[in-house]
Order: sequence, then C-alpha cells, then structure tokens
Amino acid sequence: MQATRRTAREWAIQMLTAADLNPPDDVTAFVASYWNQVSDLDDEDGGPSEAKGKLKLFAEERVAGVLNSVKELDDVLVPLLDHWDLSRLGTVERAVLRMGIWEMKNTDVPKPVVINEAIDLANWFSSPKSRTLVNGVLDKFAKRMA
Repeated sequence: MQATRRTAREWAIQMLTAADLNPPDDVTAFVASYWNQVSDLDDEDGGPSEAKGKLKLFAEERVAGVLNSVKELDDVLVPLLDHWDLSRLGTVERAVLRMGIWEMKNTDVPKPVVINEAIDLANWFSSPKSRTLVNGVLDKFAKRMA
C-alpha cells in the first residue's frame, strides 16, 4: 500500500504522543530518533519504513510545528474544552487536538479536511468516544477562526 498524507499524519501522531509522554529537548534529534527506531520495521501497510520525500516532510512539519508551539496551542485549546482540564484528556486526544489546531492555523488545508482527519486519527488511535470530543473542540475552533 502506498503511503498517503493520512499515513503521514499517523506518523506525526505517533511522534507527538511519544513527545507528550517524554518531552524532547531537541525536536530535530527526537524526529531523527523516531525514524531510526522505525526504519527496520517491515510494514506492508504504509508504515514508517516507507517514510520518504514529501510525506516524511509533511509529518515532520506537523511534529516540529506542534512541539515548538505547545504552550500557544494549549492556550487556545484549554478554553475550548468547556470546564475540562487539559491533563484529563488522553495523550492521543491531546496530540490530535494540538495538531488539528496547528494545521488550521498554519496550513492551507481546508478546515473540514483537518477536522475529518483528526476525527479519524482519534478513532484509530484511541476510541470511538474520542471522535465526539475531537469533532466538537475542532469545530468550535474553526467557527471562532471564521
């Protein structure tokens, strides 16, 4: 199977989740370490071993963007959570929401595409219940941006 932007987002969420659990001092070294760790994997379904070129850069751009602006993203995210503390969110949900907000603020990807991708990522890496949270928070953010 050929890698796609969806696959690149999956790689990014894997890196962001790991970084949330163990924040790196050097983002570039962290990303390089991730690629080294997964380079030996033989994943026929478009896994990290297929990361190269534009898709690898696509994933790295999101990871670096989010990790270099976590404080700013969280300042946007917390008011959208409606009386929820950021620490109560699951690690995956935090990563997906941060990346979704970052993408809406910093790329030309249409907001509905960002939201749909984020919902799918939350569903894939967490649970179907995460879909509702991610959809509600990112939709609220998109409406505030409009």
